[in-house]
Amino acid sequence: MSAILNPVPSPQPPAPRPALVPKADPPQRKTALLIWGSLAILLVASLAAWRWNSAQQEAASQAALPTVHTFKAALGSIQQSARVTGVTTARNFSNITAPKLTGPEGNRPMTILQMAPNGSMVRRGQVVIQIDGQALVDHIDDLATTVEQAQGDIDKRKAEQALDMENLSQNVRVAKSELDKVRLDMKAKELRTPLDQELLQLTIEEADAKYTQLVKEVEMKKTAQAAELKILQLTSERHVRHRNRHKMDLKKFTVEASMDGMAVVQSTFRGGEFDSIKVGDVVAPGQLAMKVVDPKTMQVEGTINQAQVSQFRIGELATISLDAFPGMKFKGKLYSVGALAVAGGRQQSFIRTIPVRVGIEGYDPRLIPDLSAAADVLTATSEEKAVVIPRGAVHEEGGKSFVFAKSGGSFLKREVTTGAMNDTQVAIQTGLTAGEEVALNYAQPVQQVASN
Repeated sequence: MSAILNPVPSPQPPAPRPALVPKADPPQRKTALLIWGSLAILLVASLAAWRWNSAQQEAASQAALPTVHTFKAALGSIQQSARVTGVTTARNFSNITAPKLTGPEGNRPMTILQMAPNGSMVRRGQVVIQIDGQALVDHIDDLATTVEQAQGDIDKRKAEQALDMENLSQNVRVAKSELDKVRLDMKAKELRTPLDQELLQLTIEEADAKYTQLVKEVEMKKTAQAAELKILQLTSERHVRHRNRHKMDLKKFTVEASMDGMAVVQSTFRGGEFDSIKVGDVVAPGQLAMKVVDPKTMQVEGTINQAQVSQFRIGELATISLDAFPGMKFKGKLYSVGALAVAGGRQQSFIRTIPVRVGIEGYDPRLIPDLSAAADVLTATSEEKAVVIPRGAVHEEGGKSFVFAKSGGSFLKREVTTGAMNDTQVAIQTGLTAGEEVALNYAQPVQQVASN
């Protein structure tokens, strides 16, 4: 009852709050925010550009900075050498030339029919060049006919001379019989008148003179006939010698190798340029056509300036290199130094050189004649060991020598005293110790060094 009379009031929902509406910023505040934002973006962009530019400049400076190559000094001896440039040739070889003909027609052309290939190995006695000799064979046949004809002329003349001599002898015998008859008549001169005796005496004298004259004619005829036969015999012998010389020339057309070795075909001038001699080429008598060389006895044949001749001694060691095979090295010895200076064909007459030869030790199939080569001949070696560095590391200034020795990350200029040297190395007597590094191409002070 009370509850109904006094009801408890039910709770009422809270009243809704009004929505918060932001207050509008004044125009000055918006402008300030835009300005400060733009300045911040500009500052960040400038900082990034500055860092990028600095990095580029640093990279460019590092790229422009030269790399300094260094060398570590070491104890060693200085070897002085002199270079000889030339071509490879064989010490043992045989020249194969076109035969020199002995016949009267010595200038006849000679055509090569067969020859050993260039670079092939040949044996002693093997045919290396065969020359066409058919024209010479035909000429020899003609000469054989001429020789037979000359012998026939001799036989014919002998028969004619025998007939002439028989006729002359018959005349002598007739004159002798007439003289004998007159002499018999003279024995009976007492029975004749003085006039007949005188006539008989004249007849005897006439017959005797005739007989004597005929006897002399016989002797003269014998001499004349012997001379005629001698001329004919000489003519025949001349034809025989002519034929025999051509026979000998024909044998020379087959050229054999006189030693074992490699066939090296020579060059000839053809079509405005030099080319190897080939089958079908025409060669002149005495022309060098081929060489047979022993490839196991090769040498470097070159020249040196006459001012260097005092440095070379027979037996000095050498190192030989070939331009065609850069990695190939051979040992050798100097075995020949010319006694007289000669002038080169393409040099001035006052420029004189000394011919030298360096023997090559060892054998390689690639080592063939006519390769350009260089021989570094060891002319002297220092007896005592010293600190050795490349000559490129030593600089000259004011009559003094100095190097740039590495100290930490930089190089310090240091004065040194040099000793013996060659074309590439120099001995340091004072100022540098073994193990120190020196700059080879140092130009400007640098802090970062790339050592080799």
